[in-house]
Amino acid sequence: MLLTSLAAVLLLQVGPPLVDHHQHFFSPAFAQLVGITPIDADKVIALLDSAGIRRALVLSVAYSWGSPSRTVENEYEHVKTENDWVAAQVARYPDRLRAFCSFNPLRDYALAELDRCATNPLLRTGLKLHIGNSAVDYHSPQDLEKLRRVFRAANDKHMAIVIHMRASISKQLPYGREEARIFLDSILPATPDVPVQIAHLAGAGGYDSTTDAALSVFVDAIARHNPRAKQLWFDVTTVARNATPEDAKLLATRIRQLGIDRVLYGSDAAAGGNLAPRESWAAFLKVPLTEAEFRTIANNVAPYMR
Repeated sequence: MLLTSLAAVLLLQVGPPLVDHHQHFFSPAFAQLVGITPIDADKVIALLDSAGIRRALVLSVAYSWGSPSRTVENEYEHVKTENDWVAAQVARYPDRLRAFCSFNPLRDYALAELDRCATNPLLRTGLKLHIGNSAVDYHSPQDLEKLRRVFRAANDKHMAIVIHMRASISKQLPYGREEARIFLDSILPATPDVPVQIAHLAGAGGYDSTTDAALSVFVDAIARHNPRAKQLWFDVTTVARNATPEDAKLLATRIRQLGIDRVLYGSDAAAGGNLAPRESWAAFLKVPLTEAEFRTIANNVAPYMR
């Protein structure tokens, strides 16, 4: 990747982030399921080393075994195996990697798997939820109640949450300002005591009008000192990907409105067209923030990584 002269200068002046707050492993079984290359701890560590990043939060993709878009025999067994494989991988680099377990929150086994993860020292720190992959409908009372139950249980177990909020694109489920308001008013109150990290600035990667509409709900809540926003964090994972100058300018405005101290760096798995951590950080440095603001984001560390 050819860096612009400004991004190259900032890369030297700001230095690398302390933590990549959004990474993934892909077990051999999962990689075979979706037709990609496995990613293990050694590969992630090599990518971090190349970027000069010391630590990473690894988010299990076990939720994908429970995606309603596929039929998997013994689904829950695969979910457990994927979470356990992630735990075994981070155990190889305990001073550098931390893992969050995951599952589809709508499945009957969701609370059982949360309880199981909470008993594992390598998984009990937190939970990754993927609303789109799990096909959660913000307008379904049944879905909302199941999601609330998981949030409430995570709070009771003192497990932080990273959530991919964007509703399913393939199923064309509605998503924007109204759905973000439902999340803020109906789901988030179930976790008053634990941090919640909103992935991709409330989108799914990149930055478009739909993502901005959803994120604006949290911008407003923070501006009004809504207590529900007190424990919110936001990761910028892949948001600067293919950003136009206008997108980048809006990104800078929104990041400042959220509060620089709440914003976390993340790069996502280096697969499927995503950039490696070093290149991803360089791409983010093209957003028109100041050197001091970039340095603050680089040094931000979420409570669950301390």
